[in-house]
Amino acid sequence: MESKDKSKDIKQGFIKKIEKKEKRKLRAKGKRYQAIWFGMGAFGVIGWSVMVPTVVGIAVGIWADRKWPGQISWTLTFLFAGIILGCLNAWYWVEKERRSIEEENKD
Repeated sequence: MESKDKSKDIKQGFIKKIEKKEKRKLRAKGKRYQAIWFGMGAFGVIGWSVMVPTVVGIAVGIWADRKWPGQISWTLTFLFAGIILGCLNAWYWVEKERRSIEEENKD
């Protein structure tokens, strides 16, 4: 009796596993062309999210160098600050998208 129950449980588990894989394949097949545009969009978002704070940092640094000239270069300081801020911003967007993909794959 136990072996029949065990074999039935194994079969049910196998069937559920196959159903889950089939659903994932069908979902991926429907998004084949969407994935190309998604990748291009992700590059765009990441690029802009790094570039904008970097350029703003350079602009603020040039302004600060003209306003308060000194031994340190405010342009370089704000350039690095902008790059760091931009990278953190890009990391946020990538992490947000990764979470949404994981949530979608859970279903």
